[in-house]
Amino acid sequence: MDVSVTLWALTIVGLAALITVDFFIGRKPHDVSVKEAGIWTVVWIALAGLFGLGLFAFAGGRPSGEFFAGFITEKSLSVDNLFVFVLIMAKFSVPSKYQQRVLLVGVLIALLLRAVFIAAGAAVLASFSWVFYLFGAFLVWTAWKLIQDARADREDEEFEENKLLKAVERRFGVADRYHGTKLWIQQNGKRVMTPMLVVMLAIGTTDVLFALDSIPAIFGLTQDPYIVFTANAFALMGLRQLYFLIGGLLRKLVHLSYGLSVILGFIGVKLVLHALHESGVHVPEISIPVSLGVICAVLTVTTITSLMASRKRETAAATTTKATVATEDADKDSVDV
Repeated sequence: MDVSVTLWALTIVGLAALITVDFFIGRKPHDVSVKEAGIWTVVWIALAGLFGLGLFAFAGGRPSGEFFAGFITEKSLSVDNLFVFVLIMAKFSVPSKYQQRVLLVGVLIALLLRAVFIAAGAAVLASFSWVFYLFGAFLVWTAWKLIQDARADREDEEFEENKLLKAVERRFGVADRYHGTKLWIQQNGKRVMTPMLVVMLAIGTTDVLFALDSIPAIFGLTQDPYIVFTANAFALMGLRQLYFLIGGLLRKLVHLSYGLSVILGFIGVKLVLHALHESGVHVPEISIPVSLGVICAVLTVTTITSLMASRKRETAAATTTKATVATEDADKDSVDV
């Protein structure tokens, strides 16, 4: 897809305008209700859908299909990021009314850093076609690692600050409490960061670690930097509302990691086949419609099985609780007699 400098500029200006509107709508600290989060989640998904339809109208079916496949993949991978966001909020004891501001700035930092990753990835792939083999192998390895992580218990997992964040805290110092939405304050004659800024940096820099698998994944679906960037942008910009909408449901998506591992493994194989095809080896390539169908099917099955497993677990827990209460009542009656 041939994208002019003008179209790039208009797209960036349009995304910046959407982010600005989102910022002013949520500029006043408040607790985000499920209704509010649901409405804005639908709005962001609708905007992504309109953008994809615009690509279909002006560029054809292939770019549009690549965008939708990339958007759905990035969106599903970003849901897994929310587990870590929950841990970060708990680690720094972020007041609920400030969480939306933290997520907005944190996601904006993540989007800027991902833009650098995308530019670097596009340059490398344009110069060295063998990198497709590397990306494919990395995604297959990541898929296997996700399966191993899925078997581990997340209940007692805690967020650990990365070395960059610790270095920044040592360099500038951190206030002992939150000061509204302020990022810097004067403390003992020294300008120090507030916990608010630390949490924003934690979310932004932690998301970069997730980009290590999501960026190769989307490059496995399309090598067009414009589509890669816009799919990432729309997936990330609605992440804040999605956090408040499904925050309480995250624990019920017990099979999400398995579904994501299947998707990453599938895209890894697709990348390897593409690399072999580029090297002159006659192998079948996986088309975008097939990729989009596989991704949607895996996510649908994963969601259904997750909810069924969670419901079964809750029923078993309720039955156990009733049995325990009945046993305690019986023991109490025996003592009374």
